[in-house]
Order: sequence, then C-alpha cells, then structure tokens
Amino acid sequence: MNGRVGGLDWAGLMRAGLQGLRLHPDQFWALTPAELGLMLGMGPTAPRMTRDRLADLAARYPDAPAPAGVVLAETTGDHQDDHT
Repeated sequence: MNGRVGGLDWAGLMRAGLQGLRLHPDQFWALTPAELGLMLGMGPTAPRMTRDRLADLAARYPDAPAPAGVVLAETTGDHQDDHT
C-alpha cells in the first residue's frame, strides 16, 4: 500500500507535516489539505510585486491623511525633539 487514498498521498503529507514541519498529530489533523499545502509551499503564491502592480494597488487603496491630532510613528535614527 502506498498511502494514496482519494488522490492524496497521505503518507507523504503526514511525513512532511509531522517530521518536516514538526507539527503535533492534533495540529496536523486540524489542518485542511489547503492549509497544509500552503505551509509546505505548495499553495498558490502571490504575484510578484512589479511597478505596475504597485501602481495598481496604490490606485485601489490610496493613503489617507491621518486624522487631526493623530501622531504617526516616527522613523528611527538621529532625531532631535522640538521640545529641548
């Protein structure tokens, strides 16, 4: 018997999940095949970030100005407070 039932290589998936990913059996069996495939790098991947894709995302989700009174996180590095 090769461990293939219903088109899935269960023995191979169990080996990858339990040995490769070091999941506990209860964690392994709680996953869907899609979740396990994603953890193993077998799932669909996001498209590469190209200039055109970035421009499309920026157009679809434009930055909104911060509401009045909200202070955004400052960058790290040399910084001098105005209150010194």
